[in-house]
Parts: sequence; C-alpha cells; structure tokens
Amino acid sequence: MMEIITAEQLMEYLGDYILDAKPKEISEIQRLNYEQNMSDAMAILHKLQTGLDVNVKFTGVRVFEYTPECIVFDLLDIPLYHGWLVDPQVADIVKAVGNCSYNQLVEKIISCKQSENSELVSEGFVAEQFLNNTATQLTYHGLCELTSAVQEGELCVFFRNNHFSTMTKYKGQLYLLVTDQGFLTEEKVVWESLHNVDGDGNFCDSEFHLRPPSDPETVYRGQQDQIDQDYLMALSLQQEQQNQEINWEQIPEGISDLELAKKLQEEEDRRASQYYQEQEQAAAQVQQVQGAASPASARQSGSNERKRKEPREKEREKEKNSCVLL
Repeated sequence: MMEIITAEQLMEYLGDYILDAKPKEISEIQRLNYEQNMSDAMAILHKLQTGLDVNVKFTGVRVFEYTPECIVFDLLDIPLYHGWLVDPQVADIVKAVGNCSYNQLVEKIISCKQSENSELVSEGFVAEQFLNNTATQLTYHGLCELTSAVQEGELCVFFRNNHFSTMTKYKGQLYLLVTDQGFLTEEKVVWESLHNVDGDGNFCDSEFHLRPPSDPETVYRGQQDQIDQDYLMALSLQQEQQNQEINWEQIPEGISDLELAKKLQEEEDRRASQYYQEQEQAAAQVQQVQGAASPASARQSGSNERKRKEPREKEREKEKNSCVLL
C-alpha cells in the first residue's frame, strides 16, 4: 500500500532478504563459504544506490569477470545478463578479443599499440574497431543469444552502458522495464521491447499491449534530461575512481603538521578544480548536442548552465577556505 519507497528502505529490505535466504541444511564448509559471501555482499550493498562495478566478457550473455559485486546477484538468486558479444563467425575479431574482459581488452589495445610487432598492432586495431563499432554495448549476435537464453516469464537484470535494467520475456520477445524520468507521468507505459541494438523499441502497458506515449515531445525531453544526468553521474564516478590517494612514501620525514596540512589541502583543491572543470566540459558537450537538435532547448540549457555555475563558484570558494584538521 505504498506509492513511494526510499533507497534506504529498499537497501534494508534487500539486506533482510539476504539474511533470511541463508540455507538451513548445509555442511560446515558450505556454511562458512556462504557467510563469507554474505559478508562481502553486505559490504558493497550500499553501492546499489550509485552503481556496481561489473566487467563483461564477450563470450557469453552470462559471462562476467567475477567480482564481489556479482555476489549480490548470486545471493539474491537474480540472473544477470548482457548482450555485448563477439560474433563467432568473424574470425579476426574472435582472435583479437579472445577471452578478455572489457578491462583486459582495453589494456591489451594499449599494449598492442605500443608494440613493434606489426601483427600485434593489427590485432589491437581490430579490437579497438570492435569496441568503437559496438559502442551501444549490444550486438545482434548478443541479442539472439539473449532471446534464446532468457526463459519465458523470467525476471532478470540486463546490464548495458553502466545501467542495470529489469528484463523479462513475454511470448518470445524481450522487454525492459521503463524507468526514464520522461515517463514519470505516463501511467500506461510500463515495458519497452528490446528487438534491435539501436534502442528503438515499442512501448507497452503492464499487459504487454502496445501503448505509445501520450506526449512524445515531453517524453523526449525527459529522456534527454535522464541521459544528461546519467552522463554527468558516470563522469563523476569515473573521476572518483581515477583519483588516487597521496603517496605517503614520497612525503619527506620530519615534515611539520602545518606543511602536511598545506600539501593535503593543495591536493584536495587540485582534485576539486579538476572535477569541476570536467563537469563543466560535460555540461557544455550536452548543451552542444541539445543545441544541434533543438535551438529552443539550447537556449533553455544555456540558462540552466548559468544557474548551475553559481553554486559551483560557491563550492570553489568553500574549497579554498576549508582546512584540514589533524
């Protein structure tokens, strides 16, 4: 009987479910292993509110590099799928990609580019072209494998472009739960079909009957806002991952507390400045894209950009006036 559930409530429900789902009759070794997995899952459960780090492999729709984040799906018994697969009939791409995960493939491409071996350079170029040509993170071979692997009526999670979507299969067709904010007022739009790699699906109601949006323009603007927010969020998460802690071994011995505080503050100011610069660049890129699509929306974005800059200036001033307590 609730219309709204908060993220904190949802995290609490998931945590309770993991605790209640503990198997009763298992061996001592299995019990210890399960408790360790449960502890690891609880430690990263809060990341569900911002984003989990999963690393796909291009050989199967359920093949991911095993990370602690994957434990959550195992304990909750929720299948996790993706559709970013290499077509086995394209031999040169199969050879270039191999059994690499996404992160390993990126490292391989960098290594191959720096190699003096022409064969490795060529292999790296093929791998890079594959990533560029499949930037939507879904291939038609992957879509066919998905349609075959997902069971009729199964509720599962589909990973694509750093997003996790609820997916199901109805009468042989895959559907994704509609969650973009542009559909907030579209009560009849619940599912979107997944039948091509371009994201051009058909909208349906809860009974999977075709139900086009009542106001396509409103939906488009809402979707664009969602894309803008997702891009900025992804940029923020990427920046957070790239930020490294200070190398304490490089700090000279005998440094005073005041000098150490200055060094810490300088590092924090540098990170904050870099973060805000990238945020502004991302916002500017989004504004340019919107301007090309709609001059009217570009003018509106420009005004919003000016509004966003004011609190950023205050944040910079706050960073300058802050200090480190030791």
